[in-house]
Amino acid sequence: MNAPRSGIQPKVIWVAALGGAVTLLSPALIDHLQRWESGKGRVLTVYADKLAGGLPTVCNGLTRHVTATPIRVGDRWTEEQCIAEEAAAIERVQRALLPCFKRLPPPSVLDMASSHAWNLGAASTCTSGAMQAWNRGEWQHGCQRISRGDDGRLVWSFTSHIDPRTGEKVYTFVQGLANRRADETVKCGEGLT
Repeated sequence: MNAPRSGIQPKVIWVAALGGAVTLLSPALIDHLQRWESGKGRVLTVYADKLAGGLPTVCNGLTRHVTATPIRVGDRWTEEQCIAEEAAAIERVQRALLPCFKRLPPPSVLDMASSHAWNLGAASTCTSGAMQAWNRGEWQHGCQRISRGDDGRLVWSFTSHIDPRTGEKVYTFVQGLANRRADETVKCGEGLT
């Protein structure tokens, strides 16, 4: 088998609780993450992600939230380091998601749930309205809920911070996040009947 362009090999595993097999690290997911995290190629110098409050980030969105490997602004990584760390981190995120599914997810649903979890954390995805719909077998509805609530309002498209004057959480709409959620919704629904 030839290595995918990303250098990350897909892995098919059996999920006994769901009674079927799933593909972790699918090429579709890896391509999607690269598009939304770094564009044309991995970012090999650690930078402070402004949207994430200066969180040190490298490769295709690696942060301290998905890997225990130290990530320090200004450090230079190799392509090989990125491939190894991304594969391990994405697999960890996907394995954290699988117990949240009560039904075997179609590949496109698992991929886009994984993208959502990579960006927002597995706990957020597991408790989302999308996961609730998927667990009822409402695959398309769940896909729609990645980007919009049942009332049609955009969801998961905001950053937040605590206002130092009031101590209250303030949300700021980010068009790039809305675009990513819309793309996840489309890709999630591909191939669903």
